[in-house]
Amino acid sequence: MERRDFIKRSTWASAATLLPITKFPLARKPKFKMGLQLFTIRDAMAKAPIESLKKARAMGYEDLEIYGFDPDRIGYYGYRAGEFKQILNDLDLTVSSGHYNFSSYFDKPEDELKAYLDACIKGAQILNKPYITWPWLAPEFRTLENFKVLSGKLNWMGEQVKAAGLGFAYHNHDFEFTDHNGQTGYDIILRETDPDLVKLQMDMYWVVHSSNSTPQELIAKHPGRYVMWHIKDMDKVSRDYTELGNGSIDYVKMLSQIDHDALAYYYIEQGGNFARNDMQSIADSATFFKENLQKYL
Repeated sequence: MERRDFIKRSTWASAATLLPITKFPLARKPKFKMGLQLFTIRDAMAKAPIESLKKARAMGYEDLEIYGFDPDRIGYYGYRAGEFKQILNDLDLTVSSGHYNFSSYFDKPEDELKAYLDACIKGAQILNKPYITWPWLAPEFRTLENFKVLSGKLNWMGEQVKAAGLGFAYHNHDFEFTDHNGQTGYDIILRETDPDLVKLQMDMYWVVHSSNSTPQELIAKHPGRYVMWHIKDMDKVSRDYTELGNGSIDYVKMLSQIDHDALAYYYIEQGGNFARNDMQSIADSATFFKENLQKYL
């Protein structure tokens, strides 16, 4: 048996203990691949990356958003990009976006940020990954003036990424929606970045948690920009993360009515607060998603 066939077959067996005996009838083939933000299972990935990916694939996840880039080796999770690409191919997994540590270069000379971005582009090209995403801004930089500086950086970085044949996006948390005398950092990003160069990755949890606008309203107001979504639920009491279906966000209502607009990829995510452990949580979220939400995507 070829190595690739062996890996694919063993994938389904390896996750049997995590999955309930359930069928997921679908009226039609989903338009989008079921995605997973690998940061959700960062502890499992740190211990056993290949086995964790096998289990995730067996749960039905087909596409990934990754994190943890090593610019010196051009690698991910202890593997060089080419090696990691082969692992993904063997497991029939794709990667459509990656979160990179751009915030660490925010106050460094532009040539250092450009060198890091060049390495990110190289890694993304090896993985055949369509998007590079700026995921975070450290607390010490979160002033209105710095959101203007950030917008300028996003524009020229978007130019570089687009010239390399890839897409560039910005991912929100809660701090972008903090009110600064009637203005927010997100207002500045939306106003001062070029929509052709800087797309947006909407974290639906954080929009519901902290924005005065709903995900539906933001998408309607800024057509063509929200190319990726993060889908995660909110604990009904603590407002922390929780497994899909356990929380307060009515995703059935949201996803059945929302305009898909420019959506190309989505990722199920849970940053912590696991009921048991991270692998069981992505299994539980996959079960709920396939039974209740996938029909809308």
